[in-house]
Amino acid sequence: MPGMTWTIAPEPYDSPAATALWRAYYTEVSDRWYLLREGRRTGAEELEREIARESGAELAPPRGVLLVGRWGGEPAGTAGVRLLDAGTAELTRVYVARGLRGRGGAAALVGAAEEAARGFGAGRMVLDTRGDLVEARALYARLGYRETEAYNDSPYAEHWFAKPLGGRAGRAGRVEGVSPTG
Repeated sequence: MPGMTWTIAPEPYDSPAATALWRAYYTEVSDRWYLLREGRRTGAEELEREIARESGAELAPPRGVLLVGRWGGEPAGTAGVRLLDAGTAELTRVYVARGLRGRGGAAALVGAAEEAARGFGAGRMVLDTRGDLVEARALYARLGYRETEAYNDSPYAEHWFAKPLGGRAGRAGRVEGVSPTG
């Protein structure tokens, strides 16, 4: 696959590509949760209920955005940003399809999300994650995020990270079509 690169652009949270990626992401993290704690995968009914409950509507302009990463033109990853207040944005739904991990997609998606957060006027990005998502925690630490105090009471959050967003975006560059007004 020489010459293939990631392209990242905003997309409606309920587009077919975004919906399929949300389903893949949620299935993976939910299965990991239940396998670790109860020795089972997520039941079909509970999966459908939770996917529907977390629609992603908060990732729509004017206070949020969902970014879809494509590899070779195919949807392969996501990162969401939503403003929590005038100066703080939250990073959420960072996901790269299994077969494409290790190709820089997660770092590119996070970089694009940081640029989008700056576009919204945020000077700081926060996120939460679980203890069993060791790959995510390693990624965030590598990208300059530092563990911080809890900023929410999510029952699934076990680690909270923050990063100042001063300066220009890293290698992800500018994200076209992202602005506070959509």
